[in-house]
Amino acid sequence: MTMLSNLAPIPELFVSYDSAQKLKVEAADLTSWDLSPRQICDLELLMNGGFNPLKGFLGEADYDNVVENMRLADGTLWPMPITLDVSEDFAEKIELGQDIALRDQEGVILGTMTVTDRWTPNKSREAEKVFGADDDAHPAVNYLHNAAGKVYLGGPIVGIQQPVHYDFRARRDTPNELRAYFRKLGWRRIVAFQTRNPLHRAHQELTFRAAKEAQANLLIHPVVGMTKPGDVDHFTRVRCYEAVLDKYPASTTSMSLLNLAMRMAGPREAVWHGLIRANHGCTHFIVGRDHAGPGKNSAGDDFYGPYDAQDLFRQYQDEIGVEMVDFKHMVFVQERAQYEPNDEILDKDNVTILNISGTELRRRLAEGLEIPEWFSFPEVVTELRKTRPPRSQQGFTVFFTGFSGSGKSTIANALMVKLMEMGGRPVTLLDGDIVRKNLSSELGFSKEHRDLNIRRIGYVASEITKNGGIAICAPIAPYATTRRAVREEIEQFGAFCEVHVATSIEECERRDRKGLYKLAREGKIKEFTGISDPYDVPPNPELSVETENVEVDNCAHQVLLKLESMGLIAAS
Repeated sequence: MTMLSNLAPIPELFVSYDSAQKLKVEAADLTSWDLSPRQICDLELLMNGGFNPLKGFLGEADYDNVVENMRLADGTLWPMPITLDVSEDFAEKIELGQDIALRDQEGVILGTMTVTDRWTPNKSREAEKVFGADDDAHPAVNYLHNAAGKVYLGGPIVGIQQPVHYDFRARRDTPNELRAYFRKLGWRRIVAFQTRNPLHRAHQELTFRAAKEAQANLLIHPVVGMTKPGDVDHFTRVRCYEAVLDKYPASTTSMSLLNLAMRMAGPREAVWHGLIRANHGCTHFIVGRDHAGPGKNSAGDDFYGPYDAQDLFRQYQDEIGVEMVDFKHMVFVQERAQYEPNDEILDKDNVTILNISGTELRRRLAEGLEIPEWFSFPEVVTELRKTRPPRSQQGFTVFFTGFSGSGKSTIANALMVKLMEMGGRPVTLLDGDIVRKNLSSELGFSKEHRDLNIRRIGYVASEITKNGGIAICAPIAPYATTRRAVREEIEQFGAFCEVHVATSIEECERRDRKGLYKLAREGKIKEFTGISDPYDVPPNPELSVETENVEVDNCAHQVLLKLESMGLIAAS
């Protein structure tokens, strides 16, 4: 009997152990690129065959074809551009045909790459084609324009060693390790469940049904690489998955972690996930509602239709080599005490349908409210509560932004004192001048240096927030993209309250306490916000305060009321 093709070993890009030792020594002389976390995820799946048939980071011809037609230049289906983005400075140092060393953030060499292509991509086109819109509200489009390097390098790679993971090592499997495991257990049909969220009862019901429908064994295959900013961190999620595994029959269910950097690209992402699961030996794949959707666009509408991903997957499923198990939205029917697909409930008018959305769940966790047993497992709720104490005990950041002289520091100081009077959490004020003295004394006032200064403030505020304290920041922070980056960094750990101190430039110039506006008008200060440098007015801050003819005390009190309405301080 021949081995089933889904279980036969697939090609990896690693060299033998002896060659790897030799390469490590030789690579000491190569120019090195330190990979970003996202690039490390991509490299790992390139090397271990998760991205088979790719042999390296895409060259320009493959990239163009993937962006336009979801295919490599040779016609093979592949929906996602896997590119090595680098800075312009680095790209200029590289000759085509040169080998470079790919290292992790500690400088450990993971592989080498022969640079065959170097080009400056049209990122707006990539955004339009791959993500459906050139809209920064999409996390991957925001990443593309504001975090990724300007130049792409392409070429084949030679794998030297896997990236090191110190967490959940026994739960991480390469495609070939999973295939060997399925062979050993005699599993022929395997349905994979992709998730980036904790599992609740609806998911369990959905996965049970999928396995039954496909007459297959179940592989719970959560992503632990990079998901969407604001998602529950993977340590907490894996502890939740481990708590739920007991609810599944051990002989027909397995769990493995996938170190994938998601792009949240909806339909294209579903096809990509299918190809990745085919490489891992799966025969079936669950595609649910709004698969890998990033949420709302700038206009407040969903980026993708709820079943777009299923439609696209269906179109390509023969080529993917994995059969789709499509799933509807599961809701709890109180009278029958069970989960049912929402579309299949015929007596809707006579039964009580219960459902808790992700947003509602986060609200209940944040406010310490009850989470009913029909919705989730007590073990999962316990894990989630460990990471998310009630909001009034979590750390948070208040971020003031506005023109120089608008009154940010004065209000920030008053707020600090009021919060200290209330007690309960340590309060730190990161005022522009204090930070310039202690953290950023070497920086000037160019756009690049101002951004760096704000990023430093954001980093410190995120650490304070993570450790349960309150950070109050009061820089000018004129640029929207930098403020957004700071928000994303802080929202991993707690709430972010942006306060726009909306004093007009005329009023600030009239006050001109430090005489700066006068100097700026005389041209003695270059790049001065509001005079010779732009200020991006926050489109929807949590709070906007007017300071003209308003007491400082009143402004600070408005912020307190806002924090109270956000649940961050207990109502007095």
